[in-house]
Amino acid sequence: MKKADLYTRTGDQGTTGLVGGTRIKKSDPRIHLYGEVDELNSHIGLGISFLPKDFESNFLHEIQSSLFDLGSNLACEKERRAQFKLPQIKEIFIERLEKEIDQMDNSLTPLKTFILPGGSLEASAFHICRTVCRRVERQMVDFEEQHPGEIPESALRFMNRLSDYFFILARFVNHTKKIEEIHWIPVKE
Repeated sequence: MKKADLYTRTGDQGTTGLVGGTRIKKSDPRIHLYGEVDELNSHIGLGISFLPKDFESNFLHEIQSSLFDLGSNLACEKERRAQFKLPQIKEIFIERLEKEIDQMDNSLTPLKTFILPGGSLEASAFHICRTVCRRVERQMVDFEEQHPGEIPESALRFMNRLSDYFFILARFVNHTKKIEEIHWIPVKE
């Protein structure tokens, strides 16, 4: 069997195909939105690559797969998603995110002030995941306002919880590496 070419040349004129075959401009807000989801997924992969080999990263891989699920839904018109049997983000996965957050948070000192993003390389990578996640969330809200019903059910809750997860994960990684967090102190002149 012949291997498929990586390039199709179908996008050379500035359009791309949605899951159902509809062609739209690459500048369409829908393309920006699932491109941002892809960027977040890539940042997660980078963060995982910084983690020590003994760090259990299976859940992070599940998050990455869930983001692929979300991206496939965003790349398909809502009325065609059932036809293609696209995987949906389930409430049970959001509940698992919450349990993971609670479990990590239980080992951390409660915050009394904001902290500056940073610390270890790994924690810094997950702080970037958090901020990219928030950007995706903002774009989802905007897209939903412009195209009511196009954002899959549970997607906004998933993204909101996911950014919380990355915040706690960054703190947790610094904690396990015994790196002290830097608290925000307003600059005084």
